[in-house]
Amino acid sequence: MITEAVGSPKERLVDILHSARADAVLEKCGPLEAERMRAGVEGLNRVLAGEEQLYGVTRGFGPLVLYSASESHAEQGAGLIAHLATGQGGPLAPEVSRLVLWIRLNSMRQGHSAVAPEFWDGLADLWNKGFTPVIPRDGTVSASGDLQPLAHAALALAGEGEAWLRDDAGEWTVRPAAEALAAIGASPVDWQARQALAFVNGTSVGLAVTMINHRQVMLLCRAVAALTARAVELLGAGPEAYHRGVGHVRGQLGQIVAARWIREGLPDGQRRDPARPLQEPYSLRCAPQVIGAVVDQLAAQEDILVREATGCTDNPVYFEGEFLHAGNFHAMPVGLASDQIGLCLQQIAFLADRQLALLCAPQTNGDLPPMLTPNPGGGSGLAGVQLSATSFTSRIRQLVYPAGLTALPTNGWNQDHVPMALNGANSVGEAVELAWLIVGSLGLGVTQYAAMTGKSVTGDGVWAELARSSPPLTADRPLAAEVRAARDALTAYATRLMTEEESGDAGYGS
Repeated sequence: MITEAVGSPKERLVDILHSARADAVLEKCGPLEAERMRAGVEGLNRVLAGEEQLYGVTRGFGPLVLYSASESHAEQGAGLIAHLATGQGGPLAPEVSRLVLWIRLNSMRQGHSAVAPEFWDGLADLWNKGFTPVIPRDGTVSASGDLQPLAHAALALAGEGEAWLRDDAGEWTVRPAAEALAAIGASPVDWQARQALAFVNGTSVGLAVTMINHRQVMLLCRAVAALTARAVELLGAGPEAYHRGVGHVRGQLGQIVAARWIREGLPDGQRRDPARPLQEPYSLRCAPQVIGAVVDQLAAQEDILVREATGCTDNPVYFEGEFLHAGNFHAMPVGLASDQIGLCLQQIAFLADRQLALLCAPQTNGDLPPMLTPNPGGGSGLAGVQLSATSFTSRIRQLVYPAGLTALPTNGWNQDHVPMALNGANSVGEAVELAWLIVGSLGLGVTQYAAMTGKSVTGDGVWAELARSSPPLTADRPLAAEVRAARDALTAYATRLMTEEESGDAGYGS
């Protein structure tokens, strides 16, 4: 029975990311899964024994569907993979490739792809043994799935191309795929037409990158909330803007969560310094509204991404005894989610950039010297740090231009509407790296402000760690490495805070 009502998925995005970690294990197909998969194979055999036509098996690919396929299913499958192996650019990180294959295998095991459970178990066994293809990041329009990157993954599984090898220390190196297969005592995969098409016909690559970007933007939200609290404390700003009543009267869940995060970072008894204005600039006062709006958007996008990761993206799909030719490989859900995540990321980066500016300007930092230098004129303090942060913010805005607005028709008359989902996800991934550098720059700002006002802390904790990695400025010095150290410390801190919250099953909305 088909129902139009689809509830929120039971899985969480973070759980799926955890399921694809380097030491995770995919379970073999259970009896019910195997039964569904065999039903699809039996349906395929009926097609091949009769007069019915099936895309990619009895007919060609794309606009070549007008022509008959090769009589050899092995030749048809090999040709599919070979002609699509046109990806270029640097490789996706191995953890991304692991997630790509996890998502692809999850799609294929549901019984809608006419893939035998024994074949699936063989792929899963390779994944469990750590086989990780090298996947180039560029060259797909994400419309008939991420064809090019998945073709390179299929090539590696067949013993061609390259794969990642992980040593005992957890370090990854690139090796010929045949060598990587031999290292785990495995044989190359023999791709038949339907199996090959089921593997490359999916949204899994753009989806994997987008899910990782989603996680990073949530961590950025948590980091900037913590930095907001630290700035409020150091400046002596009032805590009213973060009172739970403010969020209560508006009713926006993300705002309530963000304000709680900020309150948790404030010391007990935080009061407004009479020297501070009654109302702070928006970068402080409206931080719950900005961070909260992003958290709400991320929550909405999480449902979409998890559904995609736990559903079947393929064409044609086998359903209740028939093959349905349609377009489940079109990555528009992923593309729009990625575009929105990019826009959200820009808002968090911009907020951090503005808070750094607030700390560096005498008009807003409590009449401390410009750029927090102890030697105005003879020294320039954080001037270079702020200039670079501004550059990063501008570059982020360029990178997160919605990829959906850059679509071009291709593939003859066939792929005339495409989402460019992986292009967009890759750009958002680059923007994420710059956003963390802005967060590191703001980390230096609060650290040097604390030092200048005699409010540095010692001992354990992230603020003491930042104070150790960026000692008080007595004269100008290169600060690039200190920005990166602050970035790393704040990434680890935000990860720990989020992990603790998720482990307690608190969720974003608690």
